[in-house]
Amino acid sequence: MAAEPKYPLLDPWTGPYGGVPDFRKVKASEFSPALKHAIALNRAEIEKIAGNKAPPTFENTVAALEDTGRPLGRGASIFNIYTSTMNDDVMKEIEKELAPIYTAFGDEVVQNEKLFARIKAVYDKRETSNLTPEQKRLVWVTYRHFVREGAALDPAGKKRLAEVNQELAKLYTQFSQNELLDEEGVWLTAEKTDLDGLPDWLVAGAAEAAKEKKLEGKYVFANTRSAIEPLLTYSTKRDLREKAFRMWTSRCDNNDAHDNKAIITKICALRAEKAKLLGYPTFAHWICDYQMAKTPEAAMDLLMKVWKPAVARVHEEVADMQKVADAEGAKIKIAPWDYRFYAEKVRKAKYDLDESVMKPYLQLDKIREGMFWAAGKVHGLEFTETHGLPTVQKDVRIFDVTRGGQHVALWYFDPYARAGKGSGAWMNEYRTQERFKTPITPIVSNNCNFVPAGDGKPILISWDDATTMFHEFGHALHGMNSNVTYPSLGGTSVVRDFVEFPSQLNEHWLPTHEVLSRFAVHYETGKPMPEELVAKIKKSKTFNQGFATVEYLAPAILDMKIHLAGATPIDAAAFEKTALAEIGMPSEIVMRHRLPHFGHIFGGEGYAAGYFNYIWADVLVADAAEAFEEAPGGYYDVAMCKKLHDDIISVGNTVEAADAYRKFRGRDATVDALMRDRGFPAPAKA
Repeated sequence: MAAEPKYPLLDPWTGPYGGVPDFRKVKASEFSPALKHAIALNRAEIEKIAGNKAPPTFENTVAALEDTGRPLGRGASIFNIYTSTMNDDVMKEIEKELAPIYTAFGDEVVQNEKLFARIKAVYDKRETSNLTPEQKRLVWVTYRHFVREGAALDPAGKKRLAEVNQELAKLYTQFSQNELLDEEGVWLTAEKTDLDGLPDWLVAGAAEAAKEKKLEGKYVFANTRSAIEPLLTYSTKRDLREKAFRMWTSRCDNNDAHDNKAIITKICALRAEKAKLLGYPTFAHWICDYQMAKTPEAAMDLLMKVWKPAVARVHEEVADMQKVADAEGAKIKIAPWDYRFYAEKVRKAKYDLDESVMKPYLQLDKIREGMFWAAGKVHGLEFTETHGLPTVQKDVRIFDVTRGGQHVALWYFDPYARAGKGSGAWMNEYRTQERFKTPITPIVSNNCNFVPAGDGKPILISWDDATTMFHEFGHALHGMNSNVTYPSLGGTSVVRDFVEFPSQLNEHWLPTHEVLSRFAVHYETGKPMPEELVAKIKKSKTFNQGFATVEYLAPAILDMKIHLAGATPIDAAAFEKTALAEIGMPSEIVMRHRLPHFGHIFGGEGYAAGYFNYIWADVLVADAAEAFEEAPGGYYDVAMCKKLHDDIISVGNTVEAADAYRKFRGRDATVDALMRDRGFPAPAKA
């Protein structure tokens, strides 16, 4: 009998802190055979549960299922870290191979009739069984997942659903890889004469990027948000702004090998078929059924309530900018590549405030320290950097997170852009907290794409970047504070329109006096941001909210519309143009994510027909923020912070999201607080 193959990738994590991933053992060549072997191990575990002759109980079925797939979970966690942050050509090929295999195994588990029959038997008796509330919740979540994914379909339906999921898995991978290739393989090269208006830190980053590409004496701006948005804000060269804007917004829309429009057509058709197979009118209905929103109509109602006042505000903002351009004799009509540039001029005129004045006080490392300090005050957490643990890349830093001297979590920070790393910023969970068989602490990471300033200088970031850091750290805090028994219910494993609530709420600690006075310090003098500058920032809170809201809402609305179209064939270019015209999209703004590079909804199903989640969560956030503002201690009120921990951030998916919020706030949220927060008029009462 042949010995079972050994793959270090699948080994239990060893070392301190309950074990950590050992990236030194990772070999790209082993991902494929190791994960296939892990699937085989998991398959055997599933078969053992499904074939159990004893009557189905919570322990021998649902709890047993919860404890399966440990080697696969470890291997997949490391694989996901590589595909999101180290996705070179070798990894791209492995990802293409494994994505459909992984999807097929998921379908195989869900479609296991004996297993589903046992789960259903436990589900049917859950209310009369001697189960804890969390165990009942796990039964409900498990059963619901199986039904939603087609466990109750007839054999023909199951077969076709598996085929559809296979095709979708391949298309999602292709879409995402095209997006990455267009960001890595395209850049803007500028001459010294093109740099008028650009701040020193941006020029230094562009010079450093040029050196990496062996373009000495030139300046390179990567096709990423962190490089292009500052250029659009500061460059006085309108032709350079237009060139940068068109490069950035046309990703995967150039009728070349990386064009995603045809992929969108295929994805939409397959999703429509999938929804029909599962008994839903459209894919949007299938998605919303397991959200706080419940229906696409409810989601669209919220989007359109905010859309109209946001568009009205955009027209006011454009008028203000046009006045400035006219007064300067620019002889232009404000175009999308002018918006950020002239918005800064208006901000300076209205509030005597511009980004270049704020930026010297916003150092990357100091903002990170500010996040830690606020987390200490709000959640009782302390962060201490630890050295000597293996990391996926040398720039990654690791912090031991403790509360009252007891280890709570590990936080990995991966701050810099590099080839093979996805753009933007995100949180990743290496390991989820649980107390199932033994207490297991979480390991979470935050990932950003900042460009090192070079020569050891501090990295200066924008106010928006600082806000994003607090946002993503909010997701990390959600994972770190988890306090549940079963891993499937832990951390951020909540419905999508609730998962953004803790993260968006965490943004509110950045502008507090307590954080800014300590950590917004000038990179040369070390002096804190002047109180008058802080006052200007707060006074300008609702400035440019028309732009920010419309830029986000437009793709959220199109996401719903494209998935409500059902089986209607989708031509991405025509659909985008027509749908934007229908809702009255201002010509001076482009969507934050145009369809050909809208990875949130076409790179997988995480936010598909669910990009509205951010605004849904914002309703909760604005309402919750007012609760903190009304409390005696404001955002650091001890009682409110305890309620946030006990009712929201520690309970994972052990409680229905709406019930959790209701317990925290004492009532449901309304849209009124959101409108006040953005400076929009309150919606008319029905």
